Amino acid sequence: MSPKPWLSQYPAGVAADIDLNDCPSMAALLEQAVARFSDRIAFHQFGVDLTYHQLDEYSARLAAYFQKDLGLNPGDRIALMLPNSLQYPIAMFAALRAGLTVVNVNPLYTAPELVNLIKDSGARAIVVLEISAATVEQALAHVSIEHVIVAHVSDMQHFPKSVIVDYVVRKRKKLVPDWTIDAAIAFKVAMTTHAATDFTKPELNHANRAFLQYTGGTTGEPKGAALTHGNVVANVLMVAAWIKPAFRESGEITLVALPLYHVAALVCQCLVTFHLGQRCVLVMNPRDIPSLVKDFATHRPTFVGGLNTLFTALMNNEDFGALDFSALRKTFGGATATQPAVAERWQKLTGTPVLEVYGLSEAAGAVTANPVTRTAFDGTIGVPLPSVRVEIRDDSGAAVGAGMPGEICVAGPSVMQGYFNRPEETERVIGPDGFFATGDIGIMDERGVIKIVDRKKDMILVSGFNVYPNEVEGVLFQHAGILEVAVVGVADSQSGETPAAFVVKKDAGLTEADVIEFARTSLAAYKVPRHVIFVNDLPKSPIGKVLRRQLRDRLVNRL
Repeated sequence: MSPKPWLSQYPAGVAADIDLNDCPSMAALLEQAVARFSDRIAFHQFGVDLTYHQLDEYSARLAAYFQKDLGLNPGDRIALMLPNSLQYPIAMFAALRAGLTVVNVNPLYTAPELVNLIKDSGARAIVVLEISAATVEQALAHVSIEHVIVAHVSDMQHFPKSVIVDYVVRKRKKLVPDWTIDAAIAFKVAMTTHAATDFTKPELNHANRAFLQYTGGTTGEPKGAALTHGNVVANVLMVAAWIKPAFRESGEITLVALPLYHVAALVCQCLVTFHLGQRCVLVMNPRDIPSLVKDFATHRPTFVGGLNTLFTALMNNEDFGALDFSALRKTFGGATATQPAVAERWQKLTGTPVLEVYGLSEAAGAVTANPVTRTAFDGTIGVPLPSVRVEIRDDSGAAVGAGMPGEICVAGPSVMQGYFNRPEETERVIGPDGFFATGDIGIMDERGVIKIVDRKKDMILVSGFNVYPNEVEGVLFQHAGILEVAVVGVADSQSGETPAAFVVKKDAGLTEADVIEFARTSLAAYKVPRHVIFVNDLPKSPIGKVLRRQLRDRLVNRL
């Protein structure tokens, strides 16, 4: 197999490598986009447009506040506990322009979770939406946060709509728990206190740290991936180069339903769309499927990203099926494997195939992707992006041949510095050659096309045979009576482990025997679940990944 067999799969016009020399930092990425697209709409939410020029102005003014009023210095950490909102890109670019390190925080975190993250990151300040302010209040007794900036849903609205929005959020929907934080600073005040010219630009380059991106924690305690300006700029340029053949010069609309505190949405959707001069429509609550369907109808996006659970939830909404999808040109899937049955149903309904992307917090976003010229879902994660190197390695670290399973290992300019303050953990996953061991099992064929088999830690060993949960789930998901399914391993005295399936019913009459018999028609005997547990729902991470670790814990107490 040639060193980079995947280059033969690249669409015309996509180069093998990106050039980072012209963009030294995320601040430069912003400045370059503003210079080219000043009057275009960069972001939209709740009827409010934010142009490139306005984003430049507001972020510079807020950066000046960080510097002059809060005394934050380059290298200091600032937490952003924000859902998808217009305040997010303003606060993010303000922090990055001031040389601060952004610590993204899930706004659904509990106080103990927030305490752990703040202690680990050492953040001096936090920007939080008022909906989560009560959580911050509870955490303040246990952490040394110096400054709390509180944003309001109505901040970017004009009068009188701002008053109406405040009333609905606070009184009618009761989304804001009572909170009291002494010396809390209003986001709007912080954003408007200084002129943009008061901001002092620090010297920034590729080596400066930009983000502490905490991993989802689906396999254990979350760790902060230290991402530099160069890492993030590289991933933006990689993905932009990859999708540019499908992007028009104007008129593209990306619907961002996945959370911006996760790199998949932040880098691969938001920042790439921004870099290419197009519009992002921000969805604050993707769990509100009826509202999300209305966003589809109102904005008629041309690009959308999602994952298996989100696609399924949308298609199960009757109103979604009645929409006009003629504007939609590309659908990207990621985070978890898209089940073939879901992808087939999506393409039949919307007319666009699900193009799977594979990414990592530790690589600042996407690593591999299917070419945008593909016309059908094929169950692979595509090929390495420009400037990315991928090897499939065995347990000894040696590369395996084409068609052989092994651990996916990744190198390139977007791979993190390491885990923040965890040198031993960093050394365990990043080798001397710069390759990051992902913990995912995959197969690369002769063309360089990669297929995910499963998470290394999720593999089930049955009498010496490897069983991959994704494969078993893919079969069971085809059963008409199953809405959702997740497979994990359970200890067995005879075989070492055996598969167990957690099933959410679509058909109330479905039985354990039905599931097992269906599995037997398509799977070898050792892959067939020995246990079927019916549940009302599956535990998921904030972006929709099934938390198999929690399911395994349930089994310990049940079987």
